[in-house]
Amino acid sequence: MRTIDFSPLFRHSVGFDRMQELLNSANRLEQSQNSYPPYNIEQIGEDGYRVSLAVAGFSEQDLDVTTKENTMVVTGKIADEAGEKTFLHHGIAGRAFERHFELADHIKVVGGSLENGLLNIDLVREIPEEKKPRKITIETTDAKRIEKKAA
Repeated sequence: MRTIDFSPLFRHSVGFDRMQELLNSANRLEQSQNSYPPYNIEQIGEDGYRVSLAVAGFSEQDLDVTTKENTMVVTGKIADEAGEKTFLHHGIAGRAFERHFELADHIKVVGGSLENGLLNIDLVREIPEEKKPRKITIETTDAKRIEKKAA
């Protein structure tokens, strides 16, 4: 088991505790996470994203997408149909899964759709007005003196 100490990276920074947690969790997941179901993450426009998971054999009722704080969890479980089908070859996995996605601050899940065996989850970055960059006017002290004399 590998353990990496990221504390030297955070000596000169404030408020990046979450980043250290992400790096540590990514290191743990790298070793244990399976690759089912496969997925894509694509950027759509400047503030839009789409996560697409290959979920062949799953219906809308078998899938669940939940968000809590900065984590999106996608789970799938096919209802038990024991005894209803006899397979000569069973190549489509259809096994239960749970995928976790860490979301950046201000990323919101806005919708999902299931088409052609792909679960598409749309996300958008919504930055609040108080967090957006704003222009600060710089005044010279000479301008303030002139305004005081004129008043």
